[in-house]
Amino acid sequence: MTMRLADIAAQAGVSEATVSRVLNGRPGVAAGTRQAVLTALDVLGYERPAKLRQQSTGLIGMILPELTNPIFPAFAQVIESALVLSGYTAVLCTQTPGGITEDDYTNLLLERGVAGIIFVNGLHADSRSDRRRYARLIEMGLPMVLINGYRADIDAHFISNDDAAALDMAVNHLVSLGHRRIGLAVGQERFVPTIRKTDGFGRALAQYAGIADPAELVVNTLYTVEGGQSAARQLLDRGCTAICCGSDIMAIGAIRGVRQAGLRVPEDVSVVGFDDSPMTAYLDPPLTTLRQPVRDMGLAAVASLLDEIRGLPAPRTELLHRPELVVRRSTGPMPARLSAAG
Repeated sequence: MTMRLADIAAQAGVSEATVSRVLNGRPGVAAGTRQAVLTALDVLGYERPAKLRQQSTGLIGMILPELTNPIFPAFAQVIESALVLSGYTAVLCTQTPGGITEDDYTNLLLERGVAGIIFVNGLHADSRSDRRRYARLIEMGLPMVLINGYRADIDAHFISNDDAAALDMAVNHLVSLGHRRIGLAVGQERFVPTIRKTDGFGRALAQYAGIADPAELVVNTLYTVEGGQSAARQLLDRGCTAICCGSDIMAIGAIRGVRQAGLRVPEDVSVVGFDDSPMTAYLDPPLTTLRQPVRDMGLAAVASLLDEIRGLPAPRTELLHRPELVVRRSTGPMPARLSAAG
């Protein structure tokens, strides 16, 4: 196929001179403009020049918020494996407190000429963050997929776990065991997953336990062991016999908090985690948790991104994946003495 500069320029929204500079590897072209030209080549079915293929073909950026929470390495493994099978290489970018920011990583990836980016629980999941960082990428034609943290004001394809359905399952399970005073230990209020988990928790309490106002049963804290521990102590002071947690890491902290109060899990207090991280089956006791369908979500994200790269744009909407309740030994019947007292 004969390469026509005019076609490429029209597709990328730049001049033919700019296309020529990019194809010849000349300096003076912004990273975003360069990426727009390379994306236009892919969309039109042109083969990239050899020098550009060596530098950029097959690279996909993957930005994660951290690696300390086991759920994020699990996402990375699924996504990286799927990309390799499709002939792509993942460029893994993980953030640490005080380190490189998501925006800095995005610019670095653009400079490397990645074919697209997958954001896992990124700044898009913060309801107060500036959407313009993503609007800029959309305008330059960069294929991207965002995992969790759906925002209606970002015109992109989202892959999400159904957080509200997960809390419905958790509360229903605990109520079936006789619990009524159920607490929620969850992260900061501004995060979309927190908002959805809290909404699902409130609706489930109203439906299954007849509690119309769950405000005092929700503790917002950090998605950390220490956050879960602190939240558990507060919820125990409020008379809770069961605690739902926003992550498995928080659930580990909640179990610690219960034990520091001289109580046992699950004999005195039941604890439910969230994610089904790889270590949850080996905790003491093994953790009842909501399994986030990481494999299905990761594969869907890769498939959607590759479709965009090939010129088949994914629908600008959210694809919700249903979680699964995994019952282990951290939940049990409400203590008989409390049931009798009630």
